[in-house]
Parts: sequence; C-alpha cells; structure tokens
Amino acid sequence: MSDHRGDARKIVRPDTGETCPVSRAPDGTWRVRGYAPARAVLRSDATVQAGLGVETADKLPARVRRPVLYRDGPEHREDRRQTARFFTPRRVDERYRGLMARVADRQLETLRAAGEAQLSELSFGMAIEVAGAVIGLTSSRPGIRLRLESFFPEKFGRPGLTSPSGIYWLVRQNVSWLRVYLADVRPAIRDHRRAPRDDLISHLIAQGCTDAEILGECLTFAAAGMVTTREFICVAAWHLFTDEELLERYRAAGEPGRLAILHEILRLEPVVARLRRRTTAALDLPGAGGPVTVPPGALVEVLVEAANADAEAVGADPLAVCPGRAIDGGATSAAALSFGDGPHRCPGAGIAILETDVLLSRLFALEGVRMAAAPRVTFNNDIGGYEIRGLRVSLP
Repeated sequence: MSDHRGDARKIVRPDTGETCPVSRAPDGTWRVRGYAPARAVLRSDATVQAGLGVETADKLPARVRRPVLYRDGPEHREDRRQTARFFTPRRVDERYRGLMARVADRQLETLRAAGEAQLSELSFGMAIEVAGAVIGLTSSRPGIRLRLESFFPEKFGRPGLTSPSGIYWLVRQNVSWLRVYLADVRPAIRDHRRAPRDDLISHLIAQGCTDAEILGECLTFAAAGMVTTREFICVAAWHLFTDEELLERYRAAGEPGRLAILHEILRLEPVVARLRRRTTAALDLPGAGGPVTVPPGALVEVLVEAANADAEAVGADPLAVCPGRAIDGGATSAAALSFGDGPHRCPGAGIAILETDVLLSRLFALEGVRMAAAPRVTFNNDIGGYEIRGLRVSLP
C-alpha cells in the first residue's frame, strides 16, 4: 500500500455530518451511507430503479420499450444477459484495445501540435469514439461532439411549462434529442439495417425496437459510456498531476498496477455518488444497532461516496489513496460501489477503466507534460456527480 494518508479527495461535496449507516431524512427518504447496507440495497430484488429520469420514462405508453436503465426484474435480467457479450474482458481486449490506442494517439497528437489542450476535450473525444463503437454510432455526420455537449450541458435546467426557464429547457431538450437522432442515430440505424454488425444497435434492430426506442437506448449508453468516463479521466489525471509519488508509481507499474491505482482513485471519487431505488417490499438492512426495516414504497438513496469510505469495509485510512486495498466482499470491484452493484451494475466498467489507462499512460509518457491550470468543479445534484472543466495540460 501507498503511504498517502489523510483526505486525498479532490472533489469536495457538502458534508451533512451524518454518520449513521442507515437513516431517514425529514422528507421520508431513506439515506444509506454504510457499505454493507448500500450493497444490500443495490443487490435486492425488492427494489426498482428510481431517479435518473425514471419518472419521465414511466409516463411513456405501455407499448414503448423502456431503455434498460429503467427496467427491472426478469425483463431487465434477460436484456443484460443478451448484451453481456459486448462487455466481456475478452471482447474488450480483442475488439476495443486497439481502437483505444489509435484514438488516444490521435487525441494526444492534438496536444503535441498545439502545445496545450483542455483535458476534458481530449477525454471526451476518446470516450465518444470508444462508446460509439460499442453502441454502433459509427455513421454520424460531422459535429457529434457539439451535439452531445448540447445534450449533456455543464449546467442543467428543469424542463416544464410553468415558467420561461422551464419552457426554454423543454424546447432545448427536445431540439437536442432531434439533432442527435437526425445526425447520429438515424444514419446508424439505416446503415445497420443494410449491413447488420455485432454491436448494440444491430442487437436492438434484431429485437424489433423502433427508432425512438433505439434513440433512448443510445442516449442512455452515451451518458454512461461517454460523459462519466470523461469526468473520471480528468479527476484521475488531477490526482496524478498533483501527487508525485503516485505518478511515479503509475509510470513504473505494469498495466495491472496502473489499473489498481485507477480503481482506487475511482473508489475515492465516484463519478455518480447517488443511486436511488424504491422498495417494492419491506427491506431489512444492517444498521448500527441491528437490522433496520425500510417499508415498501420507500425512496432509498445510496450515498456512494460515503459507502466507499466505510472503514469497516475498506480498511484503515478510507480517504487515502491506497491501491490494492482489500474491499469487503471485493470480488465485485476494486472500486467498491463506484460502478454500482447488483442487477444495475455498470456493464461497461472494464471498458471505462481500460480506456482511461490507455489515454493517461500515453499522456504521462510525454516528456515534460504538466498541468497548466487547475480545474474548476461543478456538480449535478441529481446524481451527486461532478463535472471537471478547465484542466489544461501543456508540453514544453
């Protein structure tokens, strides 16, 4: 283990001072901070997805197939079984590793040519191409990055019809959906109908999905595979730029050692720090003084950052960067609950970590690379997520 003691986090979230593993907030929401009860919630078959726009998805007509993110039970399990082949370690290694290397080299060539670049732009370019290959978004018109930036803006508003701001965001949201559909998803669907391929879009076409349903799935996977990966690449680089010992260890390590460092940074800095579920039956969770029963129909909010820092699960110095630390029940993930757990655990976890390493290992191999400006951090309160902008990297 490293000797990085104390609080190594770069992302400073508001601290409520609450330490109880399971508690009930004044608004009735159950908040889970302990690792064991958090994992129990995420693995339980007595909960369903909540948050992440599921309320909007529930308003869709019954005949419309919901994106996999919003489904639960046997239907969800069957869909995950059928798509698991896109994310196996062997496929990631054989199908995507070479692509990642080529994309990373192109992104860093931009840095070499200009001498300076925004890491959020380099990482987003990387994430778009890699996730696009998995999804099948390979027939896009020029400008996909700008369209996705517009669809996933740094600051979100709440769409609605009761205020000028709500109307603006409602119109903007629908325009963004239409632009992505016309320029990215529809051309891909047409190409895949003519020549089926081994990717998500061809799978959805074979399942009989409509264009609107395919659009929904594409945007769901884009959010998970592009946006979150961009942020993690930036926060991992921020840690490495500002910790000489950790950077030396990263540079000297083989791939397994580098991945261990990245997993540990992600444990400490989960990109999605709030996961919500709604109970469908009474749910018993381990609490500080014994089992705690959460009633049916309750909204449960898993605070991932707190659960990942539970010393009972992750050991001593839970806020320090200690690659290779043992995680309680750690066969699931060295990043603790940062990729979720249970039926909705992120299927692309292996892709995200590998592409982060492919880009950063090449970045930090560049002679004289440095962080020219520290980043600013903003938050998406709906998911407890962070957005890192302004981290400029430069070369001599």
